[in-house]
Amino acid sequence: METLAALTSRRSIRKYQARPVPREVLLKALDAARMAPTARNEQPWEFIAVTGPEKLARLAAVTDHGKFIAGAPACVAIVCRDTKYYLEDGTAAVVNLLNALHAQGVGACWVAGDKKPYAPQILQILGVAGPLKLIALVPCGFPAETPRLLKRGLESMLHWEKFA
Repeated sequence: METLAALTSRRSIRKYQARPVPREVLLKALDAARMAPTARNEQPWEFIAVTGPEKLARLAAVTDHGKFIAGAPACVAIVCRDTKYYLEDGTAAVVNLLNALHAQGVGACWVAGDKKPYAPQILQILGVAGPLKLIALVPCGFPAETPRLLKRGLESMLHWEKFA
């Protein structure tokens, strides 16, 4: 898929077909995620790929707006070391992951994050120890829905030279 087409056609997908995401697809997307820009080349991220239905159900049960994770064929947790720019670096990796999945025909959605009160529970379920921060859970699978575009128009948010 051409880059601009991928960037402008990606949507958050919360309903998935009941077929697995091939490991090669996940690996390709995770390789793109690791190539994200990072302050001072820290690369503070770690990725945890979850495909087991029991663990997916446990992750879903803990979240407030991620119950649909239980129906996803896979979910990637992105965690980062507590560096000065962990949040910026981690979110760049998440965006690369979302776009790389979409470019391969796989839908995904950004769920959770470090500021959620249940973040420590997610880390515990995933066996994460140490001073790592949860950046996101990214459930993914082949889309069983096509959400419509709900974005503001560029003209409503673009300002030239100064905010007007």
